[in-house]
Amino acid sequence: MTATKPPVASLNETDEISEGAISVLRRGLVATPELKSGLRIVVIMGLLIAFGRLAIPVLIERSLSQGMTIVDAGMQGRESEVEVNIGLVVGLSLTALVLIVFSAVGTLFVQRRLVVQAERGIANLRQQAFVKVHELSIADHTETRRGVLVARVTSDAESLARFAQWGLYAWSIHPTVILGTFAVLAYYSWQIAAVVALSLAPVVPILKWLQRRQLEAYDNYRTSVGDMLTGFSEAVMGAAVVRAYGAESRTRDRLRSAIYNRYRARMRANTYMAGVFVVGDIFGALAFSMALIFGVRFREAWGLTSSELVACLFLIVLLNGPIAELGEVLDQTQTAIAGWRKILGLLDHQTDVLAPIAGLEIPSGAVEIQARGVGFSYRNSSPVLTKINITIPGGASVAIVGQTGSGKSTFATLLCRLADPTVGEVRLNGIDLRQASADSRHRSVRMVSQDGFLFDSTIRENVRFGRQGASDSDVQAAFDRLELGWWLEKLANGIDTEVGERGDNLSVGERQLVALARAALADPGLLILDEATSAVDPETDQALTTAIRNLAQGRTLVSIAHRLATAEAADLVLVFDQGLLVQQGSHSQLVDRPGIYRGLHQAWVGNTQADSYK
Repeated sequence: MTATKPPVASLNETDEISEGAISVLRRGLVATPELKSGLRIVVIMGLLIAFGRLAIPVLIERSLSQGMTIVDAGMQGRESEVEVNIGLVVGLSLTALVLIVFSAVGTLFVQRRLVVQAERGIANLRQQAFVKVHELSIADHTETRRGVLVARVTSDAESLARFAQWGLYAWSIHPTVILGTFAVLAYYSWQIAAVVALSLAPVVPILKWLQRRQLEAYDNYRTSVGDMLTGFSEAVMGAAVVRAYGAESRTRDRLRSAIYNRYRARMRANTYMAGVFVVGDIFGALAFSMALIFGVRFREAWGLTSSELVACLFLIVLLNGPIAELGEVLDQTQTAIAGWRKILGLLDHQTDVLAPIAGLEIPSGAVEIQARGVGFSYRNSSPVLTKINITIPGGASVAIVGQTGSGKSTFATLLCRLADPTVGEVRLNGIDLRQASADSRHRSVRMVSQDGFLFDSTIRENVRFGRQGASDSDVQAAFDRLELGWWLEKLANGIDTEVGERGDNLSVGERQLVALARAALADPGLLILDEATSAVDPETDQALTTAIRNLAQGRTLVSIAHRLATAEAADLVLVFDQGLLVQQGSHSQLVDRPGIYRGLHQAWVGNTQADSYK
């Protein structure tokens, strides 16, 4: 039996900056092997490109020292002349040209490969994050704001793409250029190399300090992006409610606050980024100035020729490039690390519901349900269900009733294995749900929720979600089986009617009809209806009643409803109260027996009669 891992903190919480940048990068490359694969060739090409760049100042020095010779005129009173070995100069110039072209072509190759590998890696990482989102428990989805999860697979992943396309290239080349530059400087003059090193020495502690602050700032920025997306998502999804209640001003204030928090977080991160740019520029200029001053002053004492001094200055200019770009590279790196940490935090988040390695198959046909000592609680909250013991025979029609918060919907959640019991077990046809394979469970159990969620497509395509590979005739047969062909004929485009985003082009009842047809196509052994017949007009209610009656044939039906008309027609009624199963029996048995069900039924009958007199 698979064990359930202990719960962890909410994904909404700001991650504590406890893991170092190198550790995040290492784990990130493990999670994104495409980047690691592309990095090898990038490093090799980066080394060749760096050596090619370092060779240019050396060729310049050779051209000056060997290609140009000063001829002393002696006692003839003429000025000294410069003899140019044009063949050597042309040869060295062509060599430099070849190296420059090689560097340009190599850079193009490396960057193109990085872009390809980066897009593949980020696409894979997005898929991993998407799969993880669907593995999260109901508690995680309840506690986590939708915008936070959206940010993980959008903006956080995009920050990694920018880093992978340029940052990895820079980190593979710049260290080689810097170390190679110092090596060549030391070859010409260890004194010049020492002057440059001392001039740049303060950069290391300053950048280390800025890096820590910048990493924290970018982590806060990524969090603020998730909060902002949450605000936008709520404002868009709840636009009708906002307008109906005149809450535009309040909603704008909330969005303005989220946008401003994101702005402040970004500006704080940019402040540190600007500091990195300034540090690179200032100390790069300082190194060049000090090398020029000391080189001219002590050239002869240090045994430097004029051509070697010129080569040293060219090398320092070459060194200024990586230092100047350090700001942009660090900026992208910190953004990527913050984004990577968020995504890895999602991927590392412990899954409450774990699929078995070798799952068992639930026997086909109407499902028998057994609950043995079932208890459940969300994270550290009070128990929602306590000691539920029940056996529901296959093919039975069961109604679960109870007041709001009694635990009836939670029990249905356990039947679908959207969560696992904290204690006890749920068995379908004798198989513990924790041991059943995911495919078998999906074939055997289907739930139709109250809102009847639909995708932004046609009715046909929404119903086709019920069974992979279903044909058009299968979809049509599902509607015919539920006697809903008349309803399709009323629609302008029939079964090819566009339902709109979340099914907004259809009424609540019509969405439920489509959801029932989707369940009919799936042909499960256990069908769970969660408030599926509420809030509909009389005509649609009649259509739903007929569809459910036809759909219930040959399978176990579990209905959760406040309307007790469903309970009156059920074979078995389960009454929940404060997480306990307090009554069970047929409607006729329970309505004649003192208890919660009689009170609920009398209140419902009274409300129904009152409505009929209006």
